[in-house]
Amino acid sequence: MPRKKFDISTLPKYPDLKIEKRLWKKGFQYLGGIDEAGRGALAGDVATAIVILPNISSLARILAGVRDSKQMTQRQREAFEPRIKELSLAWGVGFASPAEIDEIGILPATKLAAKRAVESLAIIPDYLITDYLHLPDINIPQEKFVKGDMRSLTIAAASVLAKTARDTKMRLLDEKYPDYGFAQHKGYGTRQHRSAIQKLGKSLVHRKSFNLKK
Repeated sequence: MPRKKFDISTLPKYPDLKIEKRLWKKGFQYLGGIDEAGRGALAGDVATAIVILPNISSLARILAGVRDSKQMTQRQREAFEPRIKELSLAWGVGFASPAEIDEIGILPATKLAAKRAVESLAIIPDYLITDYLHLPDINIPQEKFVKGDMRSLTIAAASVLAKTARDTKMRLLDEKYPDYGFAQHKGYGTRQHRSAIQKLGKSLVHRKSFNLKK
């Protein structure tokens, strides 16, 4: 039976804590929100972040403005990054390299990065909530949510950390490979980036398995 199409009109204007409150009420204390950045890029790692936020009454106010990282400006993401880290009970970021992406595929590599992020935590989550990412290799109860980073404040916070961590890596790669413009497009398939690849070929940090025509 085909999966029922998600009604995007039901999304809140900003991510909220409905999912978290339901699970906190069930007794889950450490909710790990997970999201990724860089799945669709032509170069660089894929990054996955996990965030465990505290169950406090001021949480939504402190993180007001945090949402799906793609809907935020670079300045907004960088302003919220230290605030999210300071507030979190625990947070972590995991990466999977272009070589790993080429070897096992982008979805398995994203899950591998998620596993690394979870394993980096000082606190073990008792429940995971993800942006529609199923993680069978992580032995923790979990739920995946369509448009999770637009519904859950915890998942949205993870999306910010994944994006800022990956962007930092891409700016460093720009110093090593200045002719590709990584600092500007972060490895995504912009016209500038595709033109550079056509002229220079793929570098060691490009994903060899990704099709330039997509």
